[in-house]
Amino acid sequence: MRGIHSITIQDAEGRDRESLEKHLSEAYQQYEQKLSAKRWELYKEEMRKSAAGERTFAFLVARKETEIVGSVQLFASSEAAYGKPELAIHSPIIRFLAVSPQARGQGIAVQLIRESIRRCLAIGASTLHLHTTDMMEAAVKLYERLGFERAVEKDFFNGEATVKSYRLRLDQADRI
Repeated sequence: MRGIHSITIQDAEGRDRESLEKHLSEAYQQYEQKLSAKRWELYKEEMRKSAAGERTFAFLVARKETEIVGSVQLFASSEAAYGKPELAIHSPIIRFLAVSPQARGQGIAVQLIRESIRRCLAIGASTLHLHTTDMMEAAVKLYERLGFERAVEKDFFNGEATVKSYRLRLDQADRI
């Protein structure tokens, strides 16, 4: 458990599921207008299911007192994260990094990524992957600022957009 500026990073608990569903929905709501109605409904369903954390090896939450203000999920591979073994990513993947709109700008995403890196190093991983799209401009800027580099060979298409892959070499993650 780690506290930074009254923010505590810890493992999600089973009792958090309803709060996590609400948190993810609020954090990603800004993208509703950028997706087709069908794609938005599919994405919402993915988020709802992900709140159970069933395929993750770690599901971290950032709390301010008892309120969840951030979260991130860690998966062991592309098969666990997306059901896509053909991507051949056999190292951890970050998914659904989310910070509540009212808590943005406080460094919560960076703290969640730092703890994710710590967890990945603890299991002997050498890289950390993530996927995002161009509509998530602020997230892309954050990832690039933290040293994530494009891994074009691991991109995929979701039916509407190219889902871009990024990779962080964990031996270079000490500057985060």
